[in-house]
Amino acid sequence: MQFHHRGYVSENPRIQPAAGHGLNRPTEIPDEMDVLIVGTGPAAVTVAAQLAHFPSISVRAIEKREGRLTQGQADGIQARSVETFQAFGFANAIVDEAYRNVEMCFWKPDEKHPENIVRVSRVPDDANGMSEFPHIYVNQSRVLDYFLEHAYQAPARFAPDYGIEFLDLEIDESHAYPVAARIHYVAGPRKGETRTVRAKYLVGGDGARSNVRAALGHKLEGDASLHAWGVMDVLCNTDFPDFQVKCSIQSHSAGNILLIPREGGYLSRLYVDLGNIDENDAGEIRKTSLEEIIRRANAILHPYSLDVKSIAWWSVYEVAHRVTTGFDNVPAHRVGQQHPRAFIMGDACHTHSAKAGQGMNVSIQDGWNLSWKLAAVLEGRAPASLLDTYSSERRVIAQDLINFDKEWSTLMARPVDEWDDPQDLARWYEKTIEFPMGFMTQYPKNQIVAGAEHQQLAAGFPIGKRIKSTEVIRRADNRWRQLGHLHEADGRWRVYVFADQAAPATSGTPTADFAHWWLHDAQSPRVMYTPKNSDTDAIFDTKVIYQQDYTEVEPGHVPDAFKPTKTPFGLVDVNQIFASGHGRDIFRDRAIDKSGAIVVVRPDQYVAGVFPLTARDELKAFFAQHMLKAQ
Repeated sequence: MQFHHRGYVSENPRIQPAAGHGLNRPTEIPDEMDVLIVGTGPAAVTVAAQLAHFPSISVRAIEKREGRLTQGQADGIQARSVETFQAFGFANAIVDEAYRNVEMCFWKPDEKHPENIVRVSRVPDDANGMSEFPHIYVNQSRVLDYFLEHAYQAPARFAPDYGIEFLDLEIDESHAYPVAARIHYVAGPRKGETRTVRAKYLVGGDGARSNVRAALGHKLEGDASLHAWGVMDVLCNTDFPDFQVKCSIQSHSAGNILLIPREGGYLSRLYVDLGNIDENDAGEIRKTSLEEIIRRANAILHPYSLDVKSIAWWSVYEVAHRVTTGFDNVPAHRVGQQHPRAFIMGDACHTHSAKAGQGMNVSIQDGWNLSWKLAAVLEGRAPASLLDTYSSERRVIAQDLINFDKEWSTLMARPVDEWDDPQDLARWYEKTIEFPMGFMTQYPKNQIVAGAEHQQLAAGFPIGKRIKSTEVIRRADNRWRQLGHLHEADGRWRVYVFADQAAPATSGTPTADFAHWWLHDAQSPRVMYTPKNSDTDAIFDTKVIYQQDYTEVEPGHVPDAFKPTKTPFGLVDVNQIFASGHGRDIFRDRAIDKSGAIVVVRPDQYVAGVFPLTARDELKAFFAQHMLKAQ
């Protein structure tokens, strides 16, 4: 963390001073606001946590529940989500609390005694090192808690408004606050009251039965797999040897189990196969008793058994795979002519099985994708057209998720005698691991993703994909740091300047020439889009990485563009200078051309473009597509 640059801080530096709408924040929802969030699920709290960093923006979130979520729902956290938690400042805390997955064990019927199950293989969770962060399991309620704690400690002092239900909306573009939303109080002193509030933008994160989706006229389209599962969080005694390891368990004739260990060392979640259901079942399968689910679990685990002592939560569900017909209020024939005012995200957009561990993870990325764009538009830093990219980018991801989950859930439910080789499920899991880890997302070229003309300059940073961190030496304190871990969820663009082979110098090298242009030229995006009298890195967090060993890099030889100044004291920040050393070489590890390169990264950690050090017109043209000149 970096602090003290605005003055000495003696208290918890994670609690930022209140500002703007965070000062004397009203307890009651105002009649007008910039953003109204509906729901407090993973996508919604991500939006709240991001927007809370911008206290000039007034934000409220309503939730029908009377308080925080306490149990059930999602628990699998993929590595991409933990990378996101790092940006919001709580990755270490939640990893310490969670169950950390290191491998998955696969159990099949014993060939000689098929009535018994035996372990046939172990698959490591991330054998290829796709992320330095782990795959973890922790209750969704704790994920929401961490995001909401972060939002409350941010300058806007955000907190949800519980016990309030969203009813419907109308949009009138002639009004300063175009979205009129009817809300109903279901708890508290105003219980039973209905009122209308207005917002510039409304964000629906209110789940699979979304009222916002219905109000926008969208529907979930897709199909059900006609297969049911019982899920239960159990405290038990058992002789099953892998009860604290993630397992796929296939019995000879009793069905299958997906076993997910949970945080705390005693709790585990079992997805128990309840078999195929008739298309005319009309919900009868949902009447399956807890006792029947436990009985089936014991039949599948034979010769092992569960002695269940307590059930924290349980449910029965049918697998369905559906994607919404739209992600915002803009009709298909008006895309590109009309900009959205209302959005839906998370389970309101995509429903699927829980067994691939994707729902919460994809929802978090929905929320981050949208929220930094909302902040940029509402602060006047970007045109409203930037918001068009939310639907175009996330719709494709939702469909990819459904396609993956269809295959995975089908394989999980397949009877063991339909497999040619008992190892095939484990092989498929290992082959496709990049998708559930969250790293297959690659946004196509658009106004915030450049073309691939210069991709060869930084082959290890594929354009459109999340930036894969690696280690560098920070010259200020000569410590190795994960470069990606310094990317905070503060709405800023990252400009990573990978220097040419010349030694650090303030003039006479391609890197120095770029730095002078970037810092001083009137046509430089940094100059054009950075407000006067603000930090010089207020919009663009610009870092330089030299090829030389850190012992050969002196801060005094580094151009000022890589040493931003901070208000109000004009303190110079020398923490943005990096180099090689101690065996760490990012140029080698990420295949960066020795002639140097500029890697531009979006506020949500996705690579927006790769450019040569000589790029001037290209950088100007790229940022001109989605930024407005600072006033």
